[in-house]
Amino acid sequence: MSTLILYLPPGPPGSTAEYSFTLTQDGHAATRHASAPAALLPDPGRTGEVVAVVPARALSWQRVQLPQGAGPQSPRLRAVLEGLLEERLLDDTAQVHFALQPGARAGEPLWVAICDRLWLQGALQALEAAGRPASRVVPEFAPGPTASGGPEFFVIGTPEDAHVIATAYGADQAVVAWPLSPASLAWVGAAPGSTGPADEPAAAVRAEPAVVQMTEQALGRPVTVYTQSQRALDAARGTWDLAQFELASTSRTRALRKAGSVAGSFARAPQWRAARWALGLALAAHVIGINLWAWQERQSLAAKQAGVRSALTQTFPQVKVIVDAPVQMERELALLRQVAGSVGPRDLEPLMAAAGAALPPGRLPAVLEYATGDLRLRGLELTPEEKDAMTQRMTSGGYSLREQDGALLVRAEAP
Repeated sequence: MSTLILYLPPGPPGSTAEYSFTLTQDGHAATRHASAPAALLPDPGRTGEVVAVVPARALSWQRVQLPQGAGPQSPRLRAVLEGLLEERLLDDTAQVHFALQPGARAGEPLWVAICDRLWLQGALQALEAAGRPASRVVPEFAPGPTASGGPEFFVIGTPEDAHVIATAYGADQAVVAWPLSPASLAWVGAAPGSTGPADEPAAAVRAEPAVVQMTEQALGRPVTVYTQSQRALDAARGTWDLAQFELASTSRTRALRKAGSVAGSFARAPQWRAARWALGLALAAHVIGINLWAWQERQSLAAKQAGVRSALTQTFPQVKVIVDAPVQMERELALLRQVAGSVGPRDLEPLMAAAGAALPPGRLPAVLEYATGDLRLRGLELTPEEKDAMTQRMTSGGYSLREQDGALLVRAEAP
């Protein structure tokens, strides 16, 4: 499943606004990177996902603590945030958009992302109109721990307007942005010896290709090239979603796209390779186990059938062709009883004896009919209680009793 990751343009949205985009199949490697108006953005596919990235300079961050009773699901959460941040913001709180960090809980310090509400609404509406609705809205850089476990530094922009971004900065692991200069690099701790002893290794710095040279001049050492496409991929893998409050979407389409994104990530992302192998091995072991169990059951059944056939041929050597061993054995036993003059449970005498013992006192049938192991008693008028009692006595003796064509049918149960 493909993912289209695009940067929201900083200016007013419109038909001529250019979106820098990255197309990826697994969320880790870019298959295409370019810029295009909203109407010409590539289609990620029916099950694909569109992720909108809010540039770092379009966001500000505030640290707050929600009071008890004002959790993320509270209907008055927006009003609570406005009250907490009113004195800290230059803009009117009604004109800004708020987004809480993932996993936010009342009573604990948390980060709030803040940006211009009308700008963000317009940018997302422009994507909707172009047929590229955003499944998620993520920040370019977010506060919190980094993959390296310490602060990370990035230089972005153009030579005329370059900024240094520090992530996981300070005790609160904040995001800090500052115009690029030797002083700003020293202030955020990216310059050698600025955050610790002189022998401490210098912090790693990554820069966009356009500002690599001036960054190296400011630092006096080489830096790692870090393209906008790489930043987009890293941002899309984050857990943030800025589409909250009035921008939150509860549509079934968004839910399906998010589910598809998770499934696609599991199917293709390198970090899930071990899990995919484990799942595949578990499924293979399950299938092999089921087939082995079925094979054992077939072998056991075949052994039992062979034992029955062997018993038939050893007991009755005259039987040369075996079709249904139990039926043929019963038939041969019946012939032996006839030759010996003995009776079996399906003969008339045992059936009559069993019926006579089970009949209520003083109740006799008017007509007896016997044919091939079945005895029918006609002319009996029994109450339901008498019939139930007779059925129970017959069952305990190994016989069955049921009504058929106005008669009581007595039959020997199979052993």
